[in-house]
Amino acid sequence: MLNALTLVTGVAALLLAAWCGWAAYRDQPTKDWHFIGMAVVSLLAVVQLVVGIVQLARGEKPDQGTTIFVAYLLGAFACVPAAGFMSLAERTRWGSVTVAAGGVVLAVLEVRLYDIWGG
Repeated sequence: MLNALTLVTGVAALLLAAWCGWAAYRDQPTKDWHFIGMAVVSLLAVVQLVVGIVQLARGEKPDQGTTIFVAYLLGAFACVPAAGFMSLAERTRWGSVTVAAGGVVLAVLEVRLYDIWGG
C-alpha cells in the first residue's frame, strides 16, 4: 500500500470528524459544505481501494492475508458515505455526530489497513 495515501486519508478523516464534531457542538446538522468534505474523504478512500486492488492484481500480498485486507478496504470505502446517508435521515445535531463518528472509524480503519499490509 502507499503509506502516504493511507496517512492522508486518515488525517482527512480526522479533520472531517473534528469539523462535524464542532458542528454538533454548535447544535447544527450537516450542511452542504460538510457533504463536500465527505466527498473529498470518500474520493481518497476510492483511490485507496483502486490502488489496493491494483497492487493485489500485480501479485503483491499483504502480510495478514488478502481476504481481511479486501474486507477492510471495502469497509473503509463504505464508511463515510454510509455515515453521510444516515446524517440525511437525521437532520439534527445527531447527524453531525454520526458523520464525526464515521470519520473516526475511517481513521481507525486506515491504521488497521497499514498494519494488515505490513507496515
